[in-house]
Amino acid sequence: MSDTAPILITGASQRLGLHCVQRFIEAGQPIIISYRQERAEITTLRELGVQCIQADFATEHGILNFIKQLTNLTPKLRAIIHNASLWIAEEGADTQAFTQMLNVHVLAPYLINEHCAPLLRQSPNADIIHITDDVTRKGSARRIAYCASKAALDNLTLSFAASLAPHIKVNSIAPALIMLHPDDDDEYQRRATAKSVLGTVPGPEVIYQSLRYLLDTPYVTGTTLTVNGGRHLK
Repeated sequence: MSDTAPILITGASQRLGLHCVQRFIEAGQPIIISYRQERAEITTLRELGVQCIQADFATEHGILNFIKQLTNLTPKLRAIIHNASLWIAEEGADTQAFTQMLNVHVLAPYLINEHCAPLLRQSPNADIIHITDDVTRKGSARRIAYCASKAALDNLTLSFAASLAPHIKVNSIAPALIMLHPDDDDEYQRRATAKSVLGTVPGPEVIYQSLRYLLDTPYVTGTTLTVNGGRHLK
């Protein structure tokens, strides 16, 4: 797959998002990313031709400023992949944490989709993909605000799929455990992998494969693609 119109991937300077950017570049696909903090990977991506926009989606001002920079940068988009995510530890009724996660997971995709739909309509094929979370399937006693905001993002998929059809397809990917962190010990890995029937940590390539499927298929919209190793079967 290669398209002259760029794909926007938000929050793509590290881990899963960074891997997908690198794979798209290998396929010859132009990419624009948003990132929150400067890091060495941003310099490397710029050297590879990726257009990088610093943005803070935790505030409405930051979101709107990003949209202004984006629309000044490109006249069209092939797709928007909402990968930016924020997790803040919740200690009781933490209004600030809840608001920031809502802004990143819901308000940013909502405003970006609304403002950038005209850019997507300039491409013969166009997609929006929301990266949600498998945890929304059953809720979370410890991550209430995070789970609620990701569930709202999943619901945006249905509404935007209906409102932007037939030209723009809108889908979600709901991953569970995809990658380990460097400080995750063997016991954590054992407990985490035991939650799925496949019992593996697949790595970020499975998300790139899922993105490619949703971008390439012409007849899927308003759908959440669950990538959880069969956790719902246990």
